[in-house]
Amino acid sequence: MMMRGIRGATTVDRDTEKDITERTKQLIGKMIDENQLKPEQVVQIFISATSDIHAAFPAKVVRTFDGWQHVPVMCMQEMDVEHALKKCIRVMMTVQTDMRQDEVRHVYLENAVTLRPDLSLTKNTEL
Repeated sequence: MMMRGIRGATTVDRDTEKDITERTKQLIGKMIDENQLKPEQVVQIFISATSDIHAAFPAKVVRTFDGWQHVPVMCMQEMDVEHALKKCIRVMMTVQTDMRQDEVRHVYLENAVTLRPDLSLTKNTEL
C-alpha cells in the first residue's frame, strides 16, 4: 500500500455558512466517491480557504460524513496572491491506497476548474 495525495478545489458564490458547507460537502463527497475511499484509509485532510472566506470552517464538514469523525482535519488560510482565484476552498487528502499515482482522481469544481484544466476529472458542475 502506498500513500497518495488527492487534490480538490471548489469555489463559493457568497461567503455564507450555507454556501461554504454545501460546496465543501459536494467536493469532499465527490473526492470520496471518485476514489472509492473509506475513512480508515485517510491519513489526514488539509483544507485551505482564501482570505475572503470567513463565515464558516470548511473542515467541519468532514465530521458530517458517516464514520469520518476520527479523520484528522486541519483548516488554514490560503496564501493571498494577487490575481489568484477568489472564494476558493482547496483540499489535500493524504490516503493509503493501492492506486497508482496516475489512477488517483483529483476533483475540481465550479470556478476552480481553472486551477487544473489538465486533470481528467476537472469539470464545472453547471455545464
